[in-house]
Amino acid sequence: MATAKKTEVKKTEAKKIKVTLVKSTISCLKNQKANIEALGLHKVGSSNIHEDNVVIRGMLRKVSHLVKIEEV
Repeated sequence: MATAKKTEVKKTEAKKIKVTLVKSTISCLKNQKANIEALGLHKVGSSNIHEDNVVIRGMLRKVSHLVKIEEV
């Protein structure tokens, strides 16, 4: 009878970033407003925590003048 080995998978904790809206989206382009909404930001001062990956970094690059980014 063969014994099955249990392999332990090490879970690496992904880095997190906190995104805070610091400027209004009143005079912004449509795609910038859509990125802000997709990031989960609604009012000035609202913040949200996301995993740090290339998709989120691309969205933040488009609206970098409107948000503040902190590592958590």
